[in-house]
Amino acid sequence: MSYIKVYIHFVWSTKNREPQLVTKEIRKMVWSHIQENVKKKGIFIDFVNGYSDHCHCLVSLGVDQSIQKVMQLIKGESSFWINRNDIIVPTLGGKKFEWQDEYFAVSVSESMIEKVRNYIKKQEEHHSKKTYQEEFDEFINKFGFTKFHD
Repeated sequence: MSYIKVYIHFVWSTKNREPQLVTKEIRKMVWSHIQENVKKKGIFIDFVNGYSDHCHCLVSLGVDQSIQKVMQLIKGESSFWINRNDIIVPTLGGKKFEWQDEYFAVSVSESMIEKVRNYIKKQEEHHSKKTYQEEFDEFINKFGFTKFHD
């Protein structure tokens, strides 16, 4: 048996960063669905939260899971579920809900788990002071990201 503990902080936005997850109630439904669905797929999400135009997940990868596959499962299934259940479609003027293709994925050391978890928990408060674009720019600069193509 292999013992693995690799935490990844994922961040991704709605298509064109449109604030489609317009209410706290909608966001809670979406985050709750993501949490429940990934559990069925054997993906461990420590915490999920976000704001009207993006989502944060703290995930512990399993032995046979890749970053790309986890993102594909979470984003693909959740957008399908949102559209199938008309969670926000009426507010989009008939357009389908979509997540942006791009995402961030950064490793998190064991000593920083609680700090990252608290950061994700406080998204509502955090984004009353800072836009997603400002957060995006900070992530790019702080972590020295280079863009990779899937």
